[in-house]
Amino acid sequence: MKSLLEKYMTIILILLMILTACKETTKKTEPEITTESNSTEEITFITKSMEFYGVDTIQSGWNKIVYENQSTEPHFILLDKYPEGRSIDDTKRDIIPPFDEGMALIMEEKNEEAMEAFGKLPEWFSEIVFSGGTGLISPRKTAITHVNFKPGYYIMECYVKMPGGKFHTSMGMTKELWVVEEASSNMAPQADVQIELSSENGIRYDSSLTRGHKIFAVNYLDQIVHENFVGHDLSLVHLDTEADIQALENWMNWAVPSGLMSSTL
Repeated sequence: MKSLLEKYMTIILILLMILTACKETTKKTEPEITTESNSTEEITFITKSMEFYGVDTIQSGWNKIVYENQSTEPHFILLDKYPEGRSIDDTKRDIIPPFDEGMALIMEEKNEEAMEAFGKLPEWFSEIVFSGGTGLISPRKTAITHVNFKPGYYIMECYVKMPGGKFHTSMGMTKELWVVEEASSNMAPQADVQIELSSENGIRYDSSLTRGHKIFAVNYLDQIVHENFVGHDLSLVHLDTEADIQALENWMNWAVPSGLMSSTL
C-alpha cells in the first residue's frame, strides 16, 4: 500500500491539503458569491465551465479553500503570487501567448521551435512564486485545501489542456486574488498524515492509511523548477486494478502532446 501511494501521488505546490484536483462557454451565469471573505468561514470557489467564481479579497494566514468543480472537465487551482507591479493584464500580454505558441508547436512535434517560443517569456516570469492550490479534481467533485497565504497579489489558474492542446488558462480560466495584510484568525488543521516531498527522496509519509476522511499535511523539504517550468506538486488519484501507471505518469506532464489533456485521462 505504501509503495503504491508513493508512486501515484503526484504533486501541486502546497503546504497542506485534504483532497485534490475546465469546458468552454460563451455565456456565464455567476453564482451568488460575495467579493470579500470572512476569515471565520471557508472560502468557496466554483467552476461551472471555464472560470473561477468566488471572492476577490481574502485575509492572509491560514484559509480553508473549498473548490467545487461543477463542470464536465478535470480542473485544479494553482496560486501564482505575482511580483509587485505585475497583474493579470501582464499575464494575458506576456505569458499566455508564449505558452500558446510553444504548445501549438509541441502538438506538431516541433520541440526545438517550441523551446524558442518559451524563450519569449518575460524575465519577470521567474519572479512568480507558485504558492500552492488544489491538486487535480475530477468533474462533479470537490477539493478542500488549507493554504497559508502571504499578503500580496495572486493569479489563480488551471492549465489542464483541451483536445488540440489549448490550455484552460488561455480559455479564460484565470482569476485575480488579493491577500491583505490583516491576518485571519484561522489555525492550521490537525493533520492525520504527514507527507514529505523532496528531490532526493520523492514522496514519503509516516502512517498507514485507512478508509475515511483524512487530512494530509504536505511539507516541501525542497522545491525545484523542472524543464516544464513547474516544480513538485501533489494530487491524489484513485486507481482501479486495470490502471496503466506509466500512462498516468506520462499524462501528468503537460509538455508532451497528450499530457494533461482532459480527453485522454
